[in-house]
Amino acid sequence: MLTVKILGSGCANCRKLEAVAREAATEAGVQAEFFKITDMQTIMAYDLLSTPGLVINEKLVASGRIPSKADVQGWLQAA
Repeated sequence: MLTVKILGSGCANCRKLEAVAREAATEAGVQAEFFKITDMQTIMAYDLLSTPGLVINEKLVASGRIPSKADVQGWLQAA
């Protein structure tokens, strides 16, 4: 099972990113466990320049934007 983390303060973009990531995982048939990370010190440990951030299996794959569902599916399948 993959670990997917949404990094951010819980803003609208963070919630949108989580929705896109969950939808991508469901459509790709990928089992993933989702976590919301709002603690700034934890977020900074990922070298994140701007939120929201998307981490799959401890690898930062996107930051400061909401990637397309197709991008997220590609990252999930590559992980």
